[in-house]
Amino acid sequence: MQHIVVMGVSGCGKSTTGEALAAHLGWPFVEGDSFHPEANVAKMRAGIPLDDDDRAPWLRALAAEIGRNEALGQSSVIGCSSLKRAYRDILREGAPRVRFLHVHGSRALLESRLSHREGHFFPAKLLDSQLATLEPLAADEDGVVVDMALSVEDQVRQALRQMGLEG
Repeated sequence: MQHIVVMGVSGCGKSTTGEALAAHLGWPFVEGDSFHPEANVAKMRAGIPLDDDDRAPWLRALAAEIGRNEALGQSSVIGCSSLKRAYRDILREGAPRVRFLHVHGSRALLESRLSHREGHFFPAKLLDSQLATLEPLAADEDGVVVDMALSVEDQVRQALRQMGLEG
């Protein structure tokens, strides 16, 4: 069993790529945003960046969800920004094998996507805070990077190949 966390800043396409990856693998997709406490959502809606204290209960809830799937004998795909290694460390507490797929791209593409997104609580003006917080995957972390400029199908294909999950 394994759990793949699709990570990256807001607007990179975590949910879209994660849902497509989960569908391809036949695993459930967990939308990390749905685990945010209402206080976090209100803070982001107001344009206030979350801090480590805000994120901690959310990350613990997602680690528990990973653990729940593990206990059910079910691999899963989770969409979660996972901006810092410390956050990824919390998620790794959920199960023995938690891997990361970082959907990464240019600031211009991120800004374009965020400016056209409707019905989401995350305002585009918080992009700077996420980019400042982002710590790329370290060499010793189990994860891969795909370019968000690729089609979703190509992102999934590339992720499967890089993670050894083809076929």
